[in-house]
Amino acid sequence: MILFFGRRDDPPLARAIRAAQEAGLWHLVIDQARLARYDLVAGTSALDGLLTVEGMRLPLGDVAAVYARPLDAVSGGDPAARARAAAFQEWFVGWLDTTPAVVVSRPCAMESNSSKPYQAQLIARAGFTVPETLVSDDPDEILAFRAEHGRIVYKSLSGIRSIVREFTDADEGRVHLVRGLPTQFQAYVAGQDVRVHVVGAQAFAAAVDSDAIDYRYADPGRESTRLAPLDLPTETARRCVDLAASLGLPFAGIDLRRTPEGEWVCFEVNPMPAYSYYESHTGLPISAALAAYLGGQRTVAPAV
Repeated sequence: MILFFGRRDDPPLARAIRAAQEAGLWHLVIDQARLARYDLVAGTSALDGLLTVEGMRLPLGDVAAVYARPLDAVSGGDPAARARAAAFQEWFVGWLDTTPAVVVSRPCAMESNSSKPYQAQLIARAGFTVPETLVSDDPDEILAFRAEHGRIVYKSLSGIRSIVREFTDADEGRVHLVRGLPTQFQAYVAGQDVRVHVVGAQAFAAAVDSDAIDYRYADPGRESTRLAPLDLPTETARRCVDLAASLGLPFAGIDLRRTPEGEWVCFEVNPMPAYSYYESHTGLPISAALAAYLGGQRTVAPAV
């Protein structure tokens, strides 16, 4: 049995469920919008709990794999129902770290993305180049960093999604506002963005050409963004697979940039990637590969 946990209206989850249906895989959806209607009776171990969803009773020991995309709980409604849903989610998410089932991905593995500077060290350890980085709330340090590198960008330190922006002359006049708010600054890296989705030992790459600093938030009226499938060099694909594995992530979105000199720079590893955007624009079979992985099909890592 495969479990899908999250919101049915979440495009990545919806695509994965549809792929499982098309592959004829036995699965059950735990919809976050309906948690108050479900029951979960915990046993003495991760194997002997009992889950009741939509009238179906499932021993947790029968679960072979889980794809979890826990989003914010639905607000509003009866307070008792909200409390029941919150209790269900807390227990279930905790179970994801203890079950022997295959989990995409375990909450404990996702923690590497909670601190971007920490994750950058893990990325460098895996053999990727990372941009020159400064974490600071000191205006003088920030201005000196800009003077050294000429062109820099900045973003938040946490795993919460933030917009990458370029530090401009206008920012110099308000840089004092950063005091007490440590922020990550990086030397700007020229080149082409490449998003790699790793599923087990497979790597699916999309080349991104955009006029925006952060193509995810490009202004449709002023900035264009184009995506296309890309054949990664075998060594780069293998390094992406190894990086995801080293972080304990069977599924990950890896943000790369290929410089004009052909160097591959890695910015970040997303442990819960919204892959649907890339799949819909490129046709890359990410959801099918994910469903196959959950169904027990494991590919061999590419040889270098």
